[in-house]
Amino acid sequence: MSEAEAAFHAHFLGLAIEEARAGLSEGGIPIGSVLIRRRAEKGGDEDQAWSIDGHEVVGRGHNRRVQRRSATLHAEMDCFEAAGRLTAADYARCILYSTLSPCEMCSGALLLYKIPTVVMGENATFQGPEAYVRSHGVRLLNLDSTECRRLMTDFIAAHPTLWNEDIGV
Repeated sequence: MSEAEAAFHAHFLGLAIEEARAGLSEGGIPIGSVLIRRRAEKGGDEDQAWSIDGHEVVGRGHNRRVQRRSATLHAEMDCFEAAGRLTAADYARCILYSTLSPCEMCSGALLLYKIPTVVMGENATFQGPEAYVRSHGVRLLNLDSTECRRLMTDFIAAHPTLWNEDIGV
């Protein structure tokens, strides 16, 4: 990964981390997600493709299962809801960021919308169906973020029952 691409992903993962922290401050599970869309087709060199200004945030969300007493409001689902209705052409220009490897439900949604790239903060504390997602042609990147991992390990240690409920254990 080039330096430009790494800085690009770090920037938008940082926004997802902000969402995770917001969820935690509300008494929820610290998982955040951000959906970005490329503003227009980019040509030229690789650094131009990783221009932050060439992309816009179309949705942000965090896990709200506890706060809203919801069975399905994971971070990615909250993010998709915040983005509203998008066209297939819009989704084709999107990248989904999540602080954690998406679960089966959220992976199903990103496959349904044919989102071509997913960037996750970490998958050490939970690993969704990554091989299945990749088998559908999705580019899946793990940034192995210490901050994301720490948010989850601290939360799981403090609230194991709530965490197990979230992942269906």
